[in-house]
Amino acid sequence: MAIVAQGESGRVYCPPNDRHEQAAVCELPRELPIGQITKNPRYMLPPPYGLDEWWKLFAPRQLTTLVTLSDLLSDATIVAQNDAAAAGLRDDAVPLCERGLGARAYAEAITTYLAFAIDKLADLGNTLVGWEPIAQCPRHLFGRQAIPMVWDFAEANPFSNSSGSFMTCLRGTTGGLTSIGTVLGTTGSAVQRDARALMRESVGATLSTDPPYYDNVPYADISDFFYVWLRKNLFEVWPNEFSTLATPKSDELVADDVRAGSRKLAESYFESGMAEFMHELAVGARNDVPAAVYYAFKAIESKDGQIRSTGWDTFLQAVVESGLQVTATWPMRTETAGRLRAHGSNALASSIVLACRPRLDSAVMATRGEFIAALRTELPEAVRILQSGNIAPVDMAQSTIGPGIKVFSRYSKVVEADGTAMRVSAALSIINDVLGEVLDGEEAELDRDTRFALTWFAEYQYGPGSSGDAESVAKAKNTSLQGLDESGIGEAHGGKFRLHRRDELKQPWSPAEDDRFTIWEALQYLVAALERSESEAADLLHTLGGNGDRARQLAYLLYQKANDNGWAAEANAYNSLITAWPSLREGALAAAARAAEPVAGQMF
Repeated sequence: MAIVAQGESGRVYCPPNDRHEQAAVCELPRELPIGQITKNPRYMLPPPYGLDEWWKLFAPRQLTTLVTLSDLLSDATIVAQNDAAAAGLRDDAVPLCERGLGARAYAEAITTYLAFAIDKLADLGNTLVGWEPIAQCPRHLFGRQAIPMVWDFAEANPFSNSSGSFMTCLRGTTGGLTSIGTVLGTTGSAVQRDARALMRESVGATLSTDPPYYDNVPYADISDFFYVWLRKNLFEVWPNEFSTLATPKSDELVADDVRAGSRKLAESYFESGMAEFMHELAVGARNDVPAAVYYAFKAIESKDGQIRSTGWDTFLQAVVESGLQVTATWPMRTETAGRLRAHGSNALASSIVLACRPRLDSAVMATRGEFIAALRTELPEAVRILQSGNIAPVDMAQSTIGPGIKVFSRYSKVVEADGTAMRVSAALSIINDVLGEVLDGEEAELDRDTRFALTWFAEYQYGPGSSGDAESVAKAKNTSLQGLDESGIGEAHGGKFRLHRRDELKQPWSPAEDDRFTIWEALQYLVAALERSESEAADLLHTLGGNGDRARQLAYLLYQKANDNGWAAEANAYNSLITAWPSLREGALAAAARAAEPVAGQMF
């Protein structure tokens, strides 16, 4: 379609000619990376399109480049070993895999790092690499943990000095190694072990772990993309690690129904494996130092009025049944806004850290009512702390699982009305219900017109509803349709009432000059300003003063209403505002400082 080159003032796009087309034609190399791509329609999309083997993901000249570089590794090993011996390293035959420290081990370490660079080149040099229109360069395959089908194809020049070249991949590899040495200043080690076995060998150690997230990602299947090249290049250096033709998969703890054969078998496999792992963790946990467990799983779905999250259910059930008690929780922002998964969606931005200790033998039982009462006492403060820490609304339901399960896990057992022990799934549903009560309770702090708008929005968003119904809601909120029209929130016309959309808001608008100021308006103007520019939103936040925090509180409530109704765009608007709040607050403080500066020529 086009040849992209670097011009004097940026990229230039040239039409290809016959010579360019002929240059792309070459024979396939003889030694190709072998292996079938797993047929998992959720994560591995190429096989139904005929791309069912790993080598088929590459164009002929891409394969030629990768195979040629791979073949040159043996020459590089010889050169590195000779140079190391000449520099004075012991010229012995002890390999790196046997903890050698001589010239051979040094050369094999160099070969390993070069193989990593070739693997990165495979990520940037295949037919599923798309074009990044903003940066105007090829985009690597793994924007997320899956192998998608991509309908544009950007082939980088591997011999250039820009994105997609081997030198770029090599610089990335060496840069990572250099930064690790600078930061740590120590020798690192990695052990390939089953986590459950490792727990049995680590009794008394300080434990920090990030366990698998139910059915989120079958990493073993996906990592075969890199494994087939690593095995080709490093089998002689690391024979034990590459003894299998593909990555081992049977022991991976993931609820993958494709691999297990059915959904039921997949769930059973994950539940038993997680229970075993958490049991080993509980046995090895220290009494003086908590074990830190990281978790993130958004799949909370409403089915028949029940809140379900199989990932959290299974994980937390294993925690509780192992005899562990959650003593503290906090969210950590672990995801970047620029990742592919976050574009145009309300993807989780945080993971939850659970601090776990062995449950005391003296722990008491509680009834269902006592558990709910404890939640209603402790959860409001936990929610206020989360909001003050600017937790994103998309993470609020997940973040409150921590404080809620902290209450649940301190009891030896929570007993249902029929005498059975409450399951974690039931506890999570109750925690979510109490969270709704807490958020709804915050509505009382808002002005009457805003309380009406919040209630009306939950039912109609910005669509029309009966004026009679609107009048009834207005009376319940101690306001009127005439007052709502005067405030600029909405309008009644032809027997219908609707809220004004943000693009219908009056401009310009000054909070100080608004005769019927509402928090609803303040929030909508803030969201609209942020959509135009962050500096404009920061200036408005400065003008709002203390009302800005109340608008932020309303954003949490509106996110919940929008998310419950499946209004993704509207939910994303409020989530984006709160995510940007720290930056807006800094801008507002800067605006306040500018306003306080004395004007030249004035003494007072």
